[in-house]
Amino acid sequence: MIPRYSRPELVKIWQPENRYKLWLEIEILAAEKMFALGIIPEDAAAVVRTAANQQGGLEKLIHPERIDEIERETKHDVIAFLTSITEQVGESARFLHYGMTSSDVLDTSLALQLTQASDHLLNGIDQVLAALHRRAHEHKYTPMIGRSHGIHAEPTSFGLKLAGFYAEFQRNRERLVAARHEIATCKISGAVGTYAHIPPDIEEYVAAQLGLQPETIATQVIPRDRHAAFFAALGVIASSIERLATEIRHLQRSEVGEVMEKFTPGQKGSSAMPHKRNPILSENLCGLARMVRSMVTPALENVALWHERDISHSSVERMIAPDATITLDFALARLAGLVDGLEVFAETMRKNMQQSSQQDWSQDLMLFLVKKGAVREDAYRVVQKYVFRNDLDADNKIALIYQEIFGKPFDSDAKADFLSKIPGLINQIDYIFARVFR
Repeated sequence: MIPRYSRPELVKIWQPENRYKLWLEIEILAAEKMFALGIIPEDAAAVVRTAANQQGGLEKLIHPERIDEIERETKHDVIAFLTSITEQVGESARFLHYGMTSSDVLDTSLALQLTQASDHLLNGIDQVLAALHRRAHEHKYTPMIGRSHGIHAEPTSFGLKLAGFYAEFQRNRERLVAARHEIATCKISGAVGTYAHIPPDIEEYVAAQLGLQPETIATQVIPRDRHAAFFAALGVIASSIERLATEIRHLQRSEVGEVMEKFTPGQKGSSAMPHKRNPILSENLCGLARMVRSMVTPALENVALWHERDISHSSVERMIAPDATITLDFALARLAGLVDGLEVFAETMRKNMQQSSQQDWSQDLMLFLVKKGAVREDAYRVVQKYVFRNDLDADNKIALIYQEIFGKPFDSDAKADFLSKIPGLINQIDYIFARVFR
């Protein structure tokens, strides 16, 4: 099911009109080179192009309804397509597909569709990166408590949190660029990939004209490890989307209240409770991410085909190729808007951090004690013993810890020495940002 607000440019990539237009372009390019090499006796490609130009372009020769009608009889999509083109062009079309097998056309066109879709997805990642870049710098020095296992740990900043996601999506962009390169592969080598009836020059020409690279060695099909790597890259991107969406969901919980999704005028959160402002966009993104990841396993299972080819991969790819790319594109656009409009409550972050103000310095105190001469295990045990004493304020806790470890009072000089270390918790923000946003 296509998400409701999917971008039409990406949806069109997977519609029959575009698929058949790519098929025809591949057939014409192959025929052009065959004619140039003297393999076919007349320039069928020129005849087809002339007929297309007279009718207003290649797409005017494409009649999906007629192709479907023929396919109901032939039970073969490429034959139905070629029969339909012959009906439009005439006898010269008999030299289209000369020496080729169906997968020459199908696999090369799928490579084109996936590269076209990749370009849209890269644009979507760029939008997410732009939003994360802006918000990370906006909140570079906005302090908040860091959490591990959902428990208060040590201070960080909201900008640092977003910078981490920015770095992750930069890696995702690199993965998708690599996956796009690997999938941009042409195969015009015949029934079992041996070039028995069609020389490699044809494949090289078609690949060059379409911006693809010839498959190193094929069977009847392009090896499906390429496709598996492509969909695995989409799955990793989806996981990153879910990680960021999950973070927002946690920070929006009533008990935390540090961020909130933008709430538009007239929006309602609950049919029963007027006060509700639910993280619906983040929740939606988590669900969409699961759908994209669910398409990775079938792509992996497509790798193991019988001998030089079977057809078990075909039905899978007809579903996962459009569904995974369209769903991920929609999710990236939604995530970029979510980050861009996210409401950040800096004061709540400070208040939440203050709740553990007598705990989040526990490592600093332990290391301070070690530096003063305490055994690490003793320092850890004593700090842990007093840190949760709610009947004591911070000064008394530190004094008792120091007294128990060293057997003497925590004097003013020692206190000043310790307190001077506290600001060091997040004093490397500039260094981290410079490394992330270089």
